[in-house]
Amino acid sequence: MCGGVCVCGGEVMRTRGGAPRRAGAMKRHVVLTGPPGVGKTTLIHKAMDVLKSSGISIDGFYTEEVRQSGRRVGFDVVTLSGKRGTLSRTSNDSGSVNRARREYRVGQYVVDLPSFELLALPLLRNIDAGDSTGNKVYVIDEIGKMELFSQPFIQAIRQILDGAGSTILGTIPVPRGKPLGLVEEIRTRSDVRMFNVRA
Repeated sequence: MCGGVCVCGGEVMRTRGGAPRRAGAMKRHVVLTGPPGVGKTTLIHKAMDVLKSSGISIDGFYTEEVRQSGRRVGFDVVTLSGKRGTLSRTSNDSGSVNRARREYRVGQYVVDLPSFELLALPLLRNIDAGDSTGNKVYVIDEIGKMELFSQPFIQAIRQILDGAGSTILGTIPVPRGKPLGLVEEIRTRSDVRMFNVRA
């Protein structure tokens, strides 16, 4: 049972009553979208488990809330191998963010761009290290406003999207306010299968 969506032989399938059926033309990348807290990261983790148990080469990262005294104070980036780094902290909790360099902000959060790039970019630049067939799945949770302050990150995502043996399993935010260039590109690509996650 796949819980509504399966990846069968590299093709995304929707299931009805546990039986897979084709979800339309073959799409190489799978991207989830939906409001915060709806379960996108939970679905990504379930898909990662299935991919790992199938012997498929995967790498990448996901974001995780950081809480203190029950209050969200920021986000960390966690690699699939378990390494952790700061993505952002609230303005009054951003002691780890160096004040001498340019500040990147999203709402109340200050983005620690060097920390993010140090952890995420090496994973995304390892395009040639796939399985015996040369294929690799990149888990990228999330391709959002904070991450998109990084130009090298944008370039790496475009390279993976266009790479012959690479597949993205990722998340993007629901459109709100000013459109994010790369997010809109992803949303309109013919090789991307979008799933809107609802509670």
